[in-house]
Amino acid sequence: MKKNNFALIGAGGFVAPRHLRAIRDNDQNLLAILDPNDSVGIIDSYFPDASFFTEYERFDRHIEKLRREGDHKQIEYVSICSPNYLHDAHIRFALRADAHAICEKPLVLNPWNADALISLEKETGREVYTILQLRLHPQIIELKKKIDAAKSKKKYDIVLTYITPRGKWYHYSWKGDMLKSGGIATNIGVHFFDMLSWIFGKPVSNILHYYKEDKAAGLIELENANVQWFLSIDKNDLKEGDKTFRSITLNGEEIEFSEGFTDLHTKSYTEILNGNGFRINEALPSIEAVYEIRSAAPVGLTGDYHPFLKKIK
Repeated sequence: MKKNNFALIGAGGFVAPRHLRAIRDNDQNLLAILDPNDSVGIIDSYFPDASFFTEYERFDRHIEKLRREGDHKQIEYVSICSPNYLHDAHIRFALRADAHAICEKPLVLNPWNADALISLEKETGREVYTILQLRLHPQIIELKKKIDAAKSKKKYDIVLTYITPRGKWYHYSWKGDMLKSGGIATNIGVHFFDMLSWIFGKPVSNILHYYKEDKAAGLIELENANVQWFLSIDKNDLKEGDKTFRSITLNGEEIEFSEGFTDLHTKSYTEILNGNGFRINEALPSIEAVYEIRSAAPVGLTGDYHPFLKKIK
């Protein structure tokens, strides 16, 4: 595998170590890092010699300087781990710097932003990749094969429940700001919606039953499945002693995929470097789904809704 030069935007967040490890474990070079916060000692565990910037303007100047120094210093990939609302701008920066972009989910917050990036790819000749790591999970791959082989004409019934508590800090950070994160369905749900639409087909309809800043629930009809979903960051939704709860049932049977998450970002980078990464169009169904959820008004707890909501009603 060719050894490429990388830059990374956003080293201080939760997901950044997975990207740092993926770059290192794929034997790539990380030459420059940008983060407005300077409390990023995690860098020492991976690329202590990388140039570090807290100001975008100086980072921009440095990337341009490397480009002018020739192929041995040119940045070929920019990894983007910044807050969700900045993904679009940072992808544009990467493409205009003559580099490919590798961006965390959600790729962008609005579907029309994705359309504009596709046009910019054509203009620059560079490519945008996104991290859809659940598509690389061994159990999820096996499930897709099973569903594809069954060719069932009857829609599957799926119940998705994901409770992952967050502290008070969450609501005061960009993650608690709907305009910056896209809200709870986008922030913690988009990778599940992507995985389910990859297996069961694109969304057909989208009904929102309940929405608060710390929990939401609804029904997404996919081409081959009806998905009742509940997402929460409220610790009070957990049973005593539990730290998190994740469940996906298919026609009443649990889908087991609790293990096998540790190296999915590394696998994602391997696929990208081998020319097989996930592109903009593949991320669009889940981007459209969470945008619809964010834009919808809850219809209330009527009809068929997630069983967990019966505890709230």
